[in-house]
Amino acid sequence: MKIIKDQLGREFSVSKNPKRIISLVPSQTELLCDLNLENELIGITKFCVHPYHLKSTKTIVGGTKKVDFDKIKALNPDFILCNKEENTYDFLPELEKIAPTYFSDITTIEDSINFIFSLGTVLNRRTESKNLVEKINFKLTDFKEFIKTKPTRKVAYFIWAKPWMVAGNDTYINQMLELNKFENIYQNMSRYPKVEINKIRYEGDPEIIILSSEPFPFKDEHAMEIASYTNRSITVFGDGEMFSWYGSRLLLAFDYFKAMHEKLDNHF
Repeated sequence: MKIIKDQLGREFSVSKNPKRIISLVPSQTELLCDLNLENELIGITKFCVHPYHLKSTKTIVGGTKKVDFDKIKALNPDFILCNKEENTYDFLPELEKIAPTYFSDITTIEDSINFIFSLGTVLNRRTESKNLVEKINFKLTDFKEFIKTKPTRKVAYFIWAKPWMVAGNDTYINQMLELNKFENIYQNMSRYPKVEINKIRYEGDPEIIILSSEPFPFKDEHAMEIASYTNRSITVFGDGEMFSWYGSRLLLAFDYFKAMHEKLDNHF
């Protein structure tokens, strides 16, 4: 056994070589596979859609907010992977009875990189994690050079409708917006606040409305309703995975952001 510390600062012991892993976070499931741990992965959530074939090869133990503890226990895991934002912290006491449980806590790219290194150490994938981080840093440096010449634009990033909810400060999404030189008009609010769209013009009047593809399925009528309260905004149906999935998803995110800016350039 070895003693490790997760991103909540919790210390606990774990097997020197975990072989039966359960992931309760979609982005972390994808990361495990990209660290060459697919064979060790035995349980996932119904929202773990990448890689797609996992749904037919791994046991689904529930969602991110509600899991089947009996099913998890029956899998006899030796390592469970959670996230402070995605999962309910109330899970912890029950999960700890079953297996060592690691909670990540990620609001920045730096947090994400530290998490990749941490998993590489805990799960004996140091070389894979180092290679992945090097690729991410290369793409991040390239994107920062690309974005230098782009203007700063006001945005509002919606994650839910009726009640209308947006991404505020202290979120990974907000840092992705900052990286893109998108000034979040709701960055003075914490986490994922409810807002009144009839006040959006007075709270910042964004140039761009981003409607995330997850967790809510926004449609054209939602875009039209929000836009009716702004002066001059354009609406983008954004890929929520690119803005909110950390880990190896970053390898795709920067190219996605470049393409988004090229499209926006045609509108302004």
